[in-house]
Amino acid sequence: MDAFLIILTGSIIAISCSILGCFLILRRMAMVGDAISHAVLPGIVIAFLLTGTRDSVWVIIGAGLLGVFTTFLIEFFHKKARLQTDAAIGVTFTWLFALGIILLSVFAGQVDLDQDCVLYGEIAYVPIDLWISESGVVLGPRALYISGFVLIVNLFFVKIGFKQLYLTTFDPAFAATIGISVTLWHYLLMGAVSMTTVASFDSVGAILVVALLVAPAATAYLLTDKFRNMLIIAAGIGVFISAAGYYLAVYLDGSIAGAIVTVAGILFGLAFLFSPKEGVVFKRMLQKREADKLKAA
Repeated sequence: MDAFLIILTGSIIAISCSILGCFLILRRMAMVGDAISHAVLPGIVIAFLLTGTRDSVWVIIGAGLLGVFTTFLIEFFHKKARLQTDAAIGVTFTWLFALGIILLSVFAGQVDLDQDCVLYGEIAYVPIDLWISESGVVLGPRALYISGFVLIVNLFFVKIGFKQLYLTTFDPAFAATIGISVTLWHYLLMGAVSMTTVASFDSVGAILVVALLVAPAATAYLLTDKFRNMLIIAAGIGVFISAAGYYLAVYLDGSIAGAIVTVAGILFGLAFLFSPKEGVVFKRMLQKREADKLKAA
């Protein structure tokens, strides 16, 4: 049962991350998830100091607000200071992360708060982090409810705003000419990424969240030219690597998160080499075939 809960939670988070990751990959903003996962640290600390509790709801709210603020700063530095996107991301998340570390160092001696409890998660702990009602009824893993809610919100968001997200991703100039606010939908997408990242890294760890945002989408990008197919393939890859990574970790008696990321890397490597259209091996085979035809002619 524990194995099922871990795989199910990992799969739900992987689907949420991979769907949003497809938009990030195509917008060339793949590392925004990494930036948010570090930059939200001040929000977590401030939320704890204001409420006096590490309850997930308040942590998510505090961190989520900082995540949206992070995306605003990245966009501000990119447009107003004319920095490249990667430079804007680097400046923003390192500054906010350092601010969070300072807050931790100042208040860590007075409150029950440290870097381990706010920066790192472990998917293996999902079955024991239970949601217990006031009457004492065990309702199941807390992470399962949080990740399930996030997935529903993300699916609803993508379904309702698919046209706007699609146009602002592939042709923002055309989207602007027909009255779609490119800036608004950019911040809505970044808000969804922020919510997903914050809600997930407490359960599975920041490194795994970043990997799930990037690897399935990048692999799917190599396998298809159609965006809808890319979304479906990325989600399927997310589920597969969650299950395969868990059993690999059990076999090796190692880290589950590390095993999931390893499987994701292997799949990306295979797609990079053997993709029907983008694969290195396939391209060389085509080149050799064309060269043979020219020689025969």
